[in-house]
Order: sequence, then structure tokens, then C-alpha cells
Amino acid sequence: MLITILVFILILCVLVLVHEFGHFLTAKKLGIKVEEFGFGFPPRLIGKKIGETIYSINALPLGGFVKLYGEDEAGSGKLDIKNKNEKLKIYKEEKNRAFFARPAWQRAIVVVMGVVMNFLLGAVILSFLFGTIGMPKTNPGVLVVEVIKNSPAQSAGIKTGDVILSSSNHNFSSPEDLITYTKKHLGQDLALRVKGKEGRLEIIKITPRKHFPADQGAMGIGVDANIINVKQVWYLAIIYGFWEALQNCWLIIAGIWQTIIALIYTRTTPAGLAGPVGIAELTGQFIKIGPDAVLSLVSLLSLNLAVLNILPIPALDGGRLFFILWEMVTRKKVNPEWEAKIHGVGMFILFTLIILITIHDVSRLISGQPLLK
Repeated sequence: MLITILVFILILCVLVLVHEFGHFLTAKKLGIKVEEFGFGFPPRLIGKKIGETIYSINALPLGGFVKLYGEDEAGSGKLDIKNKNEKLKIYKEEKNRAFFARPAWQRAIVVVMGVVMNFLLGAVILSFLFGTIGMPKTNPGVLVVEVIKNSPAQSAGIKTGDVILSSSNHNFSSPEDLITYTKKHLGQDLALRVKGKEGRLEIIKITPRKHFPADQGAMGIGVDANIINVKQVWYLAIIYGFWEALQNCWLIIAGIWQTIIALIYTRTTPAGLAGPVGIAELTGQFIKIGPDAVLSLVSLLSLNLAVLNILPIPALDGGRLFFILWEMVTRKKVNPEWEAKIHGVGMFILFTLIILITIHDVSRLISGQPLLK
């Protein structure tokens, strides 16, 4: 349990810091003053000022933020000057470093770079995995993952790990293909072409039974797709990694849409929907599988964070980007008070959703229901 909590916190830290570092680095490069780089949400626990920026750790470890000078005044074009006697020259210098004073395209880049960094993190991890442990590739045949005791398969000599390639002139392309073929030949003698673990090919004769227990099948075997991992050279690993990241993002978008539909029309919580507690639980399951599985989880979470943040939801990066794009199209800045209120409502709704999902996760854990079935 302790290891799961520590790894979960580490993953959260990495995802948040990578995201906020995108905003931070871009703002610095564009000369925008960064007032604070914070992990978690206030109230502040620890803070240290280095140069002009405060680096802080806050009480609510559910995210992070980069506070930019003049960000709250993004639509008004003014700053609150505490010292009324401040020289006009200093004010102009400070104003030029304010977020609101920068062109819309610069503000858009700063806002979107957090999403870009999360996408890059996910894609780089996938590229690394494709170059080290490889990527799944479906080979011909069907893999035998279980042989039932006293079944026709055991009597015929089929073993776990064997690959059933064909029967007569029919090549098996999937488990479903083998099952369909077997049902058409119940009670008939079949000659299966089988490849053993050692790579040896042999012909095994078997007669699928007409009457059998529902959980055993006609031959008494459990089968799966014959998938192996194939390592890629570094440049192909990068290509496959980024392509896989794009495909995952599309699947995440489709999942979000399905979740919205389910919540609206069925008023049920879709399976697999998880908040911080559910993600921590999932982290524990991936830890048991191994380091590569944990890296895969980090990649998936990072891509999820990228997709969620780019959506035009108030308080998120996508919501802020929407107002900037609106300004670019209409050539008119949005009223900062209205924008602030909209983002405030969005933040309230997001926190409410997090609380509701957390309550659902806790109740599910208490009842013993798994996150993924």
C-alpha cells in the first residue's frame, strides 16, 4: 500500500510538473514575468523565491499552476499598481512583461504548451517502450493459453503455449475464427497443424465433442490471439510511438464523448471512470505487473491530461485558449470580469465532479467492485 501511494504521488508530480513546465518555460522564453510556479493548489505550505519567481508546494495536491504577471488582467489591459508613486518608466517596463500586454498569438502559445508537453511525455514514453520491449504484433495462428484436464485437447497432446495454425486448408486468423470452425465440425475428426513452444511443427488429430460443459468448449482449450512484442529500431520506435499517442488521444476523446452520453441519457457512471482514488488503485495493479506497465500507465495518464486540458472547458487551458481565439477572431478583448467569473464557475464544477467521482470510487472499493472488469 505504501509503495502504491508513493508511486502514485510520484506519477502525479511528474505529470503536473511537466505540464506546468510547458507554461513556465514558454513564458520565460517570451519574456513574460512568472510570479509563481506552484505544485498543488493553495493554501501554500512551502514557498521559496528564486529571482523573481516563487516556487511553492501547496496543500491540495490535485494539480499545479503557473501564475503569470498580469494574467488576471488579460482582457483589461491594466495593472494594479500598489505604489502610486512608482515611476512611469518602471511601469512601462513591467507592463511590457505582463501576460495581457503580449500579442494574442503569444498568449495562445503559452496556454497551449502545457498540453503539448503532456502529449510529448506520453509519446516519448511510448517510443521508449517500442524500442525496448517492442510493440504488439499479431502472428498467424491461435495461441493455446489453457488446456482442460480430461478434455479432447489433453488426450490429443495439445499443450499450453502451442499455436494452432490451421486445419486442412483453413488457416486460423483469430480465436473467433477457430471457435467458429470448430462448431461447424463437432464430432468430426480434425487434423490440426500445431506449432509447439520449441518451434516444431506437427499434425495433431482431435475430435471436437458435441456435448461439453459450457465453460470448457468442444476441444477443452482456452485460446487467445497469437501476439508477440517486436522491438523497433530507434527511428521507427519514434514514429510508432507518436502515432500510437495520436491514436490513444482519439480513443480518449471518443471515451469522453461516450461518458457524456451515458451520464446524460442513462444517468449511470460508465465503467472505468476514475478519480484520484481510482487512479491510485490502478497504479497498484500496474505496479504488480512491472515497471514497463507503470510507464505505460504514465503515458496514458499524460495523454488523458493533454486531451482534457485542451477541451474548451472554463478554468482549463482549453477554456482560456477559447477566449484568446475569440479575441483573435473578433479583434475585441473579452471583459476580464466576465471571463474570471466563467473560469470560477468552471473550477467549481470541476472540483464538484472530482469530489463526486472520488465518493463513487470509495463506495466501489468498500463494496469490493473492481475498477476494470
